[in-house]
Amino acid sequence: MAATTESLVDFDEALEKYDPVLGFEVHVELNTKTKMFSDAPNVFGDEPNTNVTPVCLGLPGVLPVVNKTAVEYSILIGLALNCKIAETCGFARKNYFYPDTPKNFQTSQYEDPIAYDGYLDVELEDGEVFRVEIERAHMEEDAGKLTHMGGSTGRIQGADFSLVDYNRAGVPLVEIVTKPIVGAGKRAPELAKAYVAAVREIVKNLGVSDAKMERGNVRCDANVSLMPKGADKFGTRSETKNVNSLRAVEHAVRFEIERHAGVLEAGQKVVQETRHWHEDTRTTTAGRPKSDADDYRYFPEPDLVPVVTTAEWIEELRARLPEPPAERRKRLKAEWGYSDAEFRDVVNAGLLDAIGETIAAGASAAVARKWWMGEISRLAKNADTDPEGLGVTPATIVELNGLIEAKKINDKIARQVLEFVLAGEGTPAEIVQKRGLAVVNDDSALGAAIEDAMATMPDVVAKIKDGKLQAIGALIGPVMKATRGQADAGRVRELVLEKLGIEG
Repeated sequence: MAATTESLVDFDEALEKYDPVLGFEVHVELNTKTKMFSDAPNVFGDEPNTNVTPVCLGLPGVLPVVNKTAVEYSILIGLALNCKIAETCGFARKNYFYPDTPKNFQTSQYEDPIAYDGYLDVELEDGEVFRVEIERAHMEEDAGKLTHMGGSTGRIQGADFSLVDYNRAGVPLVEIVTKPIVGAGKRAPELAKAYVAAVREIVKNLGVSDAKMERGNVRCDANVSLMPKGADKFGTRSETKNVNSLRAVEHAVRFEIERHAGVLEAGQKVVQETRHWHEDTRTTTAGRPKSDADDYRYFPEPDLVPVVTTAEWIEELRARLPEPPAERRKRLKAEWGYSDAEFRDVVNAGLLDAIGETIAAGASAAVARKWWMGEISRLAKNADTDPEGLGVTPATIVELNGLIEAKKINDKIARQVLEFVLAGEGTPAEIVQKRGLAVVNDDSALGAAIEDAMATMPDVVAKIKDGKLQAIGALIGPVMKATRGQADAGRVRELVLEKLGIEG
């Protein structure tokens, strides 16, 4: 293996000499009731190794059976990606040996995918549309999950031992593979994020996947290579595996461009390999040399007959497609009453669905936007994750806002309560009660705090008496401090005016 260097070249400098070539393999877990080739339950979060059958474990003498619903979901995805649907397609065995693959092969599709030759028009932050060509969308099964124990990073390096959970083994997957993407230039990282977000939006709206990236329902393998300006031959690619957030996809592509440029500028060769993404440092590290198709020794799956589609079946499924994303966005913008800038910010933040679900749960469009684009996004940024990755539910936002509207808490307290919710202390109402965070509305308690503030700030009182009512704000601060931020600011203002004999 050729030696490489981990020195980086500044992103802008790299793009002055090289053109990036991208490719994405997005894996979408389907939310069918059972697995791809067995009747084992397809459920997230159950006790390890409880949702398994002899088929999942590859025990001798068992035979797989194709999940018809998974096939229909795969066709729906293909149609939504403007793909052609195969009249017949089959499965193959992709052979590799790893503890999370109990059969020692993955049942997948190779030469004849269910969907092929499609495209997806991806809208970037400024409204520019970039067309990404889709090579194929094929059906396969997921592997199990390994948990590495004893190390400091959670990875196999340095771990004492590993635990394997086969609940995920056999879960239906659709892998969406793009053709090589050229021409993105400096917008390559932005395009990576926007493309994965667009795929996630499609599969979620289709109802075929829960599309929760933090659970691994949607994850991306990002391929990056560089070629010198003016060249027509692609460079050697790296493949950053299983990136499971929009921010991470963007950062991984940017880092790999800088790393590839560093290797090339040092006169060395880029190694064709898989890479591991590290969110804490926003860097990648080497995995294993990247195998080509021949290394997997594909051969037709002898235990499964081909899948045969008909024109009638495909048209029935086409009729189930929801409105196209562009039309949906136009409708939602009008329904929610957002300005162009407000709606663009929501889309660019990847929060269209989260806000829509919060509105459906009972919040107003303004309240939903306020929380998701404000405090939740702030907390997510501090945690270096996507807003949806925090785990805030629409029900939490509706409950918080209900407490504010009932004047039981104010905005400042609500922000504190949200942090306690995320820490697992309970629902907003439970936290307000347990921690004694309710707004102070008792006039006697407020009156004493107001009198103390007025006594220490006679100049402010004089201004108020002179008709400068905006000066009341100077009194509200000390009252808030005296009540630990729990005073009702509106009631404080009313009481100050009453004490001074001024009509509001």
